[in-house]
Amino acid sequence: MSGERYSRVAGVAAQLPEHSLTTEQLEDLLAERNPGIRVPRGLIERHSGVRRRHVAPPECMASDLAAAAARRLLRQTGHTPPAIDLIIYAGVSGDAVEPATGHMVAAKLGAGCPVFDVRDACNSVLRAIHLADALITAGDHRTVLIVCGELITASIQWRLESQDDFEPAIPSYTVSDSGTALLLERSGSPGVLGHAFGANSADWSASIMPFIRDHAGGFRTGPFTIDPIGLAIGVQKLDFGVLRRPLAERGLDWDDMAVTCVHQPSLAALHWACELMNAPAGKAEVTIVDHGNLAASTLPMQLYLAERAGRLKRGDLVALVGVASGLSEGTVLLRW
Repeated sequence: MSGERYSRVAGVAAQLPEHSLTTEQLEDLLAERNPGIRVPRGLIERHSGVRRRHVAPPECMASDLAAAAARRLLRQTGHTPPAIDLIIYAGVSGDAVEPATGHMVAAKLGAGCPVFDVRDACNSVLRAIHLADALITAGDHRTVLIVCGELITASIQWRLESQDDFEPAIPSYTVSDSGTALLLERSGSPGVLGHAFGANSADWSASIMPFIRDHAGGFRTGPFTIDPIGLAIGVQKLDFGVLRRPLAERGLDWDDMAVTCVHQPSLAALHWACELMNAPAGKAEVTIVDHGNLAASTLPMQLYLAERAGRLKRGDLVALVGVASGLSEGTVLLRW
């Protein structure tokens, strides 16, 4: 139809902290900080598949990582901050409760456009793409910058009260820091082909990083905790047909994808998700082993790595699939 508007992803970029920590090094630090606790060697990697994670310096803020990735992306795509119509910050981490972390990123970039934050746990970037596509196709914006900065290693449970605390703390030992950025722009042909989302909010407590009231009456962030049995039951209640819907509506299947980007809290979770979706594991871009659990940065990081390695080229089909705390699920289908 004449005059119809579409959106496309113009580019993706990432920022990884210089310092990284192998799982063996993390186990050494745990043993050193908890002399009365026996740290079972190799258990973290066997449970999660994580061999290495990235660790930002103490002075680093989530907006620093997001802004660094955005600068790389703007140079790569030939855009300047004044050309950006809107910035959406999408991540688990943030600089403050108020204002929106998007303001910090915009200030660091020298951008003067409107901003807002989107939070849906590790599906935050998926939701931001959905919103950016809607705003571009509605004619409200031409160029939307989606940024994410994750400082998840701040939630690592370094102190253990007893031996029984070790295994429940393993999810906190898998997390990793990073920054990512995606640029969506108006296009004459479809780039964002479709999306579908669902939720099972009744089982939200199976995976949580809570606020805890301290003795002074304030609040602090508690450790990331998972109820493995409750989470498995909650995930199985999700309608996995939702994840296939954007493909099925266009007569496509997982085999038509050049790459399938799937959120990865662990290697076992990736394989399980592929099995539940009936998707070939060989099409998945694996990040959990060498980069850890990157939270909401996981999916854009997979796009970035797949493009750099030549597994994803312009014109290819790619699916972004997320199952996140909440519990929420979603798929965004792209023509790269």
